Amino acid sequence: MQKITPFLWFDNQAEEAMNFYTSIFTDSKVGKVSRYGKSFPDKEGQVMTATFELFGQEFMALNGGPLFSFTEAVSFFVHCEDQHEVDYYWDRLTADGGKESRCGWLKDKFGLSWQIIPNALTEMLSDKDPQKAGRVMHSMLTMSKIDINTLRQVREGN
Repeated sequence: MQKITPFLWFDNQAEEAMNFYTSIFTDSKVGKVSRYGKSFPDKEGQVMTATFELFGQEFMALNGGPLFSFTEAVSFFVHCEDQHEVDYYWDRLTADGGKESRCGWLKDKFGLSWQIIPNALTEMLSDKDPQKAGRVMHSMLTMSKIDINTLRQVREGN
């Protein structure tokens, strides 16, 4: 059992969110689901808490009502091997009401923030040539979804 588990508070979409995330991330699985019982007649049968795993990382989701919502202060960073992977996660996480933001950030349809970042960006930002790294940073700041080929061209001054 991992020591720290991200705990996600939803109004009433915990089960939908769990199913959404496990459908996107290939190495995922649904864990334990507990439902409200008869002592909560207005919620009886609805999911109270649910656990799921994405790439071995356990998450817990709660249907806690409308008291709290997500902010960009917390996001999940997805390391991507190539542009195909960036496109895959970007397209699925912004589907059905998700919102694009800047610099590889997005909010999914539940309002949860994600960073879809190619490993190549990290490598280019760490270039030993500060001018190349600076050009990459400046270009990245203008992007929503990260475009690796554009960043490579900019790095080389093209």
